Amino acid sequence: MEKSKVLVVGGTGYIGKRIVKASLAQGHTTYVLQRPEIGLDIDKLQMLLSLKEQGARLVEASFSDHRSLVEAVKEVDVVICTMSGVHFRSHNILLQLKLVDAIKEAGNIK
Repeated sequence: MEKSKVLVVGGTGYIGKRIVKASLAQGHTTYVLQRPEIGLDIDKLQMLLSLKEQGARLVEASFSDHRSLVEAVKEVDVVICTMSGVHFRSHNILLQLKLVDAIKEAGNIK
């Protein structure tokens, strides 16, 4: 079976980190979106470092920088978004729409 290149958005969250680990375990090249907006959130930074140690590749992009999102998407075949919308549902939907726009512009995701 051909392996995919997978981008996980929200890879430090409860579901996202499990998807990253499962993707790596299946042998897929797995990228985790690292957003500069996380700032100095120690828990998220530690999770990113842990995922990197397990084989994930970190790709930096920001929802406020459309070009960076497009470039991140161009690296992969599959995009999985696991961002939580528990506290800011409408904001989360807007971010996901930005991701969809980047996917459309990149043109490489089926």
